[in-house]
Amino acid sequence: MITHLHSVAFYGIEALAIEVEVDVAQRGFASATVVGLPDAAVKESIERVRSAIANSGYRFPRYKTVVNLAPADLRKEGPIFDLPIALGVVFANGEIVPEFIADYVVIGELALDGRVRAVKGVLSAAMLAKSNGLRGIIVPRENAQEAAVVEGLEVIPVSCLSDAVGFLGGELPIESVGVDIEALFQTAARYELDFSDVRGQEHAKRAMTIAAAGMHNVLLIGPPGSGKTMLAKRLPTILPPLSLQESLETTRIHSVAGKLKTGSALLATRPIRNPHHSASMPALVGGGTIPQAGEVSLAHHGILFLDEFPEFTRQTLEALRQPLEDGVVTVARVHTTVEFPAAFMLVAAMNPCPCGYFTDPHKPCKCTSPQIDKYLARISGPLLDRIDLHVEVPRPQATALNPELPPDGESSAVVAARAAAARVRMLARAGKTNAELKVAEVNRYCRPDTAGRTLLEQASARLGFSARGYHRILKLARTIADLAGTSDIAIEHVAEAIGFRTLDRRHA
Repeated sequence: MITHLHSVAFYGIEALAIEVEVDVAQRGFASATVVGLPDAAVKESIERVRSAIANSGYRFPRYKTVVNLAPADLRKEGPIFDLPIALGVVFANGEIVPEFIADYVVIGELALDGRVRAVKGVLSAAMLAKSNGLRGIIVPRENAQEAAVVEGLEVIPVSCLSDAVGFLGGELPIESVGVDIEALFQTAARYELDFSDVRGQEHAKRAMTIAAAGMHNVLLIGPPGSGKTMLAKRLPTILPPLSLQESLETTRIHSVAGKLKTGSALLATRPIRNPHHSASMPALVGGGTIPQAGEVSLAHHGILFLDEFPEFTRQTLEALRQPLEDGVVTVARVHTTVEFPAAFMLVAAMNPCPCGYFTDPHKPCKCTSPQIDKYLARISGPLLDRIDLHVEVPRPQATALNPELPPDGESSAVVAARAAAARVRMLARAGKTNAELKVAEVNRYCRPDTAGRTLLEQASARLGFSARGYHRILKLARTIADLAGTSDIAIEHVAEAIGFRTLDRRHA
């Protein structure tokens, strides 16, 4: 007897339809085989399924059993097929006749006692079920909230194999799970940190406000303990709130990568990823034998914070250039090419020299000029060109750090409102943030007045800006003007934008 079930496999962050076919012969030796290009975890599933079926009170077939995962030329990985294989075996063995087996996608990992464990990629699987016109999806109970984000789809939570058998057999009604997305956003879209925690550093806070408004990349340069990490970790609190579409895109990536917290339905706050400087290139940008999303994709619609920026390997840093420019990562292999979204804001932090105290007025620097030049040269010109703001962050005065003093800056809500107002002007004008403008759009929307154009040409001649750097200054000036609420880019906006090219001035 043959049974057919719907399941999924993952290609990048996309879910692909998989048909699980189980054939239980009426004769032959007792054996069980999984075919259809399974990896080791899928091959081992037959032993988990055997124990789960027996411990759930059902019979494992006494004759030859073949499990086929179609299409057979697509590699299958992970324990996601445990539950559909087990259901297929139970139904193909003839113990129970299924009523709704053709209407649902089924995913889940099995424990040996028949419990169903959480799996990754549930949101993408639910989206596929909806797009293919199926009635619903059967998922582990821990993943039900995540799947329920997809409207118009029945989400059936199961805790054990017998729940799924009873539901598909028409003997156990299970109520579909639903979520209130608007209420979810209101409760989850909160940050523990606040921008008012940063004392002093008015120049750096101004730079972060500009970056938040236009989604510009930032490089923070200062001695140890000057507040670079503190500023970076509070940057998400002044970014515009995630839209539902942005949240779905980001949640899918985290779900497929297994980074979504169990029981979570959506990411309601912008992600901030902070990989260690020892991270490999595949870990940062994505890769592997079976391509997986890297940190740049996990930071999609959020922030990638790279502390100790020059300590990353040169090869790793250079791999950032393409996603910074295109907003996607392309991972090419012999038999396949996978694209991962990677529209993130880069926030990097570094010391001004190897010892860290080149600009510190209180501690002498021990580095020689060649050592400083070699340290700064670890960041290539093409990569530096893609960072709009180079911000010096001096060590704050001790008097400003007195905890008994009231906060000396604006709260995140106030700064975020100002950045959001500027973002509205950008979107109304070009349908995108200023950092995303292409060259033709820069020429159209970022025209400074005569004095501003003259100043930029003089600065470019003196400092040797590249064409990319020249256009990025114009985009930055456009954002500064948007924050000021003016449609014209004046000389003061251009001057401030040029002032944020610290490393260009140092190398001139």
